[in-house]
Amino acid sequence: MRFFKKIQLISSALVLIFLFSCNNSKEIITTESLLKEMVNRTEQSRYPKVDFRLKQASSYNRASVDSLDIDGWFINHDFNSNNKDHNFIRIEENNQQKEWVLMDHNGPGAIVRTWMPFLNDSKPDTDIQIKIYLDGSETPIVEGNMLQLLNGDGLFPFPFAHKSLRSAVSFFPIAYAKSCKITTTGRPFFYQFTYREYPEGTNIKTFSKEDFESNKSLTVQIGEKLLNPVNTTEGQSVNLNVKIPASGEKTIELPNGAAAINMFTLKLSDYTNDDVMRSTIVKMNFDGKETVWCPIGDFFGSGIGLNPYKGWHNTVAEDGTMTTKWVMPYQKSASISIENLSEAVIDVELNAVVGDYKWDKRSMYFNAAWRGQYPVATRPYSDWNFISLKGRGVYIGDALTVMNPVKKWWGEGDEKIWVDGEDFPSIFGTGTEDYYGYSWGGKSTDFYEHPFHAQPQSNVYNKLNRKVTDERNTKGFSTEVRTRALDVMPFSSSLHFDMEIWSWTDCDMGYGVGLMWYGFEDVTSNRTPNAIEALNVPKLESID
Repeated sequence: MRFFKKIQLISSALVLIFLFSCNNSKEIITTESLLKEMVNRTEQSRYPKVDFRLKQASSYNRASVDSLDIDGWFINHDFNSNNKDHNFIRIEENNQQKEWVLMDHNGPGAIVRTWMPFLNDSKPDTDIQIKIYLDGSETPIVEGNMLQLLNGDGLFPFPFAHKSLRSAVSFFPIAYAKSCKITTTGRPFFYQFTYREYPEGTNIKTFSKEDFESNKSLTVQIGEKLLNPVNTTEGQSVNLNVKIPASGEKTIELPNGAAAINMFTLKLSDYTNDDVMRSTIVKMNFDGKETVWCPIGDFFGSGIGLNPYKGWHNTVAEDGTMTTKWVMPYQKSASISIENLSEAVIDVELNAVVGDYKWDKRSMYFNAAWRGQYPVATRPYSDWNFISLKGRGVYIGDALTVMNPVKKWWGEGDEKIWVDGEDFPSIFGTGTEDYYGYSWGGKSTDFYEHPFHAQPQSNVYNKLNRKVTDERNTKGFSTEVRTRALDVMPFSSSLHFDMEIWSWTDCDMGYGVGLMWYGFEDVTSNRTPNAIEALNVPKLESID
């Protein structure tokens, strides 16, 4: 992509002033407040009371400096394998021991997501230690085995820290008032540390072992909520049971007045034709503006065909009931429409639970959009734009479905996310599967699920057909889901999200992505309804 034009100094100053003005000095960021925020669905529909920007320290290749330098921009070596690699910050010596510095942030913040892969695709073992130093202390507040500390076997419990496919992933929040430095005692492989950057002066209680112990009971409660999301019954249930003819559409009006959809479920009577997940479109209108247009497979994260999984925000059940629990507020009126783009009649059951909602100056509208393209050439390497947003809002998640026509791995491409017109992406990833919480994509084609990310299908595998071999075959459809809680991305003027197209094979792939964000009334995107492309579902001759 071409970089955004450099922001004028006055614009940067205005953004900083905006950040300060939005932050309430009486609010204190603590381990307790962050844990509670993680499961507060209603609060997620409001712009953060204490503003922040999401940043990431990763092992992306430092040769990636300028998009005009094609070789450097798309180099596929986002790790450290020998002494010549320098995809980290620096090496220090502490008590006569070398430490590799992976993250070094000065200012108030909070780590909200970590990802580290196995060093070997079949062995999760490592003797490398990881150390987290807070607020300039010479003693790490947390240290332990590089993988075990972050995979649920160490200090941070499951499901916050957990074993993904060949990776250790943690969402346990670690807040700090002044600074955070993360080091390892051996050369790091791949890594990602995602953190919130708060403005100077933000009131933060720095994470401590004592703080962790005092919040153990709350941690257990939040963990149970994440693993067992409850279907809400509070509010008015609005139902639609109807047959929708070919090229037809049905709409249901929701109760008038200030309210919010607290849960939305959809079920079709027949999923025999996998393509029905693309040809059936969900549309939503809030206060006279359509903010949702998305194929149902990409909206709920099922992909092409019915692929069950359970997450905190979305769930697809084995009986075909698809549920989303994003809170969707409105001030005066709202409606939900289901459009049938296919040439066959579909039988739809829809339910929306609508409850009271107090609209305030931080309240935002729920948005969902879709982009699809087939074919997508893998050569030359390119950045495929997920979405570009203008205005003020919060990016909250996506579900990517790809069609790979060959066995070799397709997902070496990095995510690159620019916020508020910055010159270089503050989120620069290390691989598509890393963004979605797993690693060693060529082998990791099994089903997995977690409250905040999932792989509902890959190759021939899903929840009902698990993988039992170590074969390397990524041919076919793969669906990757990531929804966000503490790692949401606020933006005050713009957000631009690209994903590299980087396959090991010169071929034509299919890409389709459902995208979700909250936004104030003035937020616009470069995504528009595209019925023609929704019907352009890639076909596979065989899966072998």
